[in-house]
Amino acid sequence: MMRIMLFLATNLAVVLVASFTLRLFGVEGYLRSQGINFTGLLLFCFIVGMAGSIISLFMSKWLAKRSTGTVIIETPSNATEKWLVDTVAELSREAGIKTPEVGIFPAQQSNAFATGWNKNDSLVAVSAGLLNRMRPEEVRAVLAHEIGHVANGDMVTLALIQGVVNTFVMFFARAVAHLIDTFLKSRSDGEGGLGFMGYFAVVMIAEIVFGIIASAIVAWFSRYREYRADEAGARLAGTGAMVNALARLKAETEMPDQMPDQMRAMAITKGQTRSLMERMFASHPPLDDRIRALKEAAYRQ
Repeated sequence: MMRIMLFLATNLAVVLVASFTLRLFGVEGYLRSQGINFTGLLLFCFIVGMAGSIISLFMSKWLAKRSTGTVIIETPSNATEKWLVDTVAELSREAGIKTPEVGIFPAQQSNAFATGWNKNDSLVAVSAGLLNRMRPEEVRAVLAHEIGHVANGDMVTLALIQGVVNTFVMFFARAVAHLIDTFLKSRSDGEGGLGFMGYFAVVMIAEIVFGIIASAIVAWFSRYREYRADEAGARLAGTGAMVNALARLKAETEMPDQMPDQMRAMAITKGQTRSLMERMFASHPPLDDRIRALKEAAYRQ
């Protein structure tokens, strides 16, 4: 539950910061005094809503390295690091992308992530625990899964979707506040209305409500892209290896999760969810569902 709350808080924070920006520069006051121009409001919300997502996308590699303690392999210092770099290079060639930076982060849980602002300037990193406990063919499957994320352009698409939903959260929150204000004024011959503080309070409440809905939409896409990355992993490394790797991750789900919350959507696990709310806001589908999907796809072939 704490991870869900942090996930929601992160997305809502983007919207709320953007809202204060609108107010700080006097945009909202001007729009209210002029009567809201919905076309102009939508355009402004789009610019502000997309800006945060684009900035986050361009900072993604730097933030990932800092938040996870990832050490980039510049020159392999042992056979494991050399194998890791060579395997990522091989999988990247097969996927038709430029070889990403390769790194290792100090977590004992088996995990991995991919990030970067485009498919030819990305980062793939694995945990020390994954290298220590998984068999080479399983590690290769995990790497193939992450390469699949990069080749599919998932980081860019996720950022664009987040920007779009931020836009509509900001827009509809102000549209609702404007309609309520107009309705109240019509009932009192123009003398009533929400007032400055009332308008502000309605906008904040509406942004929280719409923000929760938007977070569920973003989480749905995040789960969808995990299935696509699993398919890419199976194609590049073999269905059996991909299934075995996911089964290994499932066996470790009770271990402490050391992946920072801001990076969890880009990681390969965690995927065990229980309640309806957890399922709605989970960035990953349950591992059982992912394994089942791979087996069904292999059976259809």
